[in-house]
Amino acid sequence: MTAAAADSLLGPALVEEATKKSGLIWVRGTGPARALWHTWHEGAAHLVGDGPGEQPLPAGLTDGCVAEVTVRSKDKGGRLVAWTAAVTELAPHSEEWEAAVAELKGKRLNAPDAEQMTERWARECRVLRLTPGDSRTDLPDVSHAAAPLPTPATTRHPVPDGLPRLLLKRRRKS
Repeated sequence: MTAAAADSLLGPALVEEATKKSGLIWVRGTGPARALWHTWHEGAAHLVGDGPGEQPLPAGLTDGCVAEVTVRSKDKGGRLVAWTAAVTELAPHSEEWEAAVAELKGKRLNAPDAEQMTERWARECRVLRLTPGDSRTDLPDVSHAAAPLPTPATTRHPVPDGLPRLLLKRRRKS
């Protein structure tokens, strides 16, 4: 078996296993990526958000678009695999929506309205299905770190001349 054939078989398995085990995935629409909780169900990651009390979904994550998903390692927290996803918004109370919401409901922690949560999701939130496409396990050449925002804060200044004497006096008295 060639390396390319092995990658084509192992890629989807790695995506599924890593995404199932990770508590968070990083999802990028058109803006910056966001860490989102999810559940893996029937070959895709499912998310709920954009409603009161729920996680905000990334900008540009709409039905029919393509998103980039990065999965972190559960034990070390580093990037494990990245994959592109076809985004589908599930219609409330459809068969697919009901199945996905049943899985999501079990993963939702600290819901203020656990009994009415699914009805609130149907009224006020979006449930998205992220179906995997291409996956990449190679590490990027760039850091992907965001540039720091401009700030008037500075690094610390040199220690004033009298400060070491003051600190040493306190230690001697103790």
